[in-house]
Amino acid sequence: MTRLLIIQPDASDPPGPLGDWLTDAGADLDLRRPPADDLPTGLDGYQGVVCLGGGMAAEDDAKHPWLADVRRLLATAASRNLPTLGICLGAQLLAVATGGRVEVGADGPEVGPHLVAKKDAAWTDPLFAELPLMQDVLQFHTDAITRLPPGAELLASAPRYTNQAYRLGRCVYGVQFHIETTPEVVESWAADSPEEAGFARPGSLEHDALITVHADVEETWRPFAQRFVRLAAGELEPAAESQRTLPLA
Repeated sequence: MTRLLIIQPDASDPPGPLGDWLTDAGADLDLRRPPADDLPTGLDGYQGVVCLGGGMAAEDDAKHPWLADVRRLLATAASRNLPTLGICLGAQLLAVATGGRVEVGADGPEVGPHLVAKKDAAWTDPLFAELPLMQDVLQFHTDAITRLPPGAELLASAPRYTNQAYRLGRCVYGVQFHIETTPEVVESWAADSPEEAGFARPGSLEHDALITVHADVEETWRPFAQRFVRLAAGELEPAAESQRTLPLA
């Protein structure tokens, strides 16, 4: 089986349906919940890495010193071109670990069901090419990726915050949004963070609305998760080498 390291930085954001989609596609998940669980010292024996979301900031090492170890693992994965998927905080940790920048979003929190749009590079990407032009996602973040890592390809964007999805190298991905949630998880976030929840569109966090958007999310992102497992298993060709690198002098 394709062995994936799953890093869960926050108890409030479990793998949820994404974990089921990955295992249904043939993956064996090694779930680590720091700091209760030790993180592996290296990535030998893994065919891929997934890092989930959380309420802390990507560089909040004073309160969560183990975040440095997560960033180190993500930097190692990127340097090896090991198939990797960072989700929300995971995407921010990946960005910081590889030379990008994350800051408090200048336009306030981005919360609730939203659409993101594919960029040009997505149409030839092995994971994003088959996605529709506009994709349903769930947003719940106050920080934003304000600068992509050097050489990263922008794959999806949105009006409030541009850097919604990106790829580093041939198979290392970050998505600013959530695809792993359930209505109950989002409702718990809204209850715990009412100020941020107030930025959602009226009615968009009601239970029936969340049921509808999560059905749409599953329709779009379950096949994406299946493609990620195929990528990690070596059954799907990774993206072509980026053409954005500068020529040698």
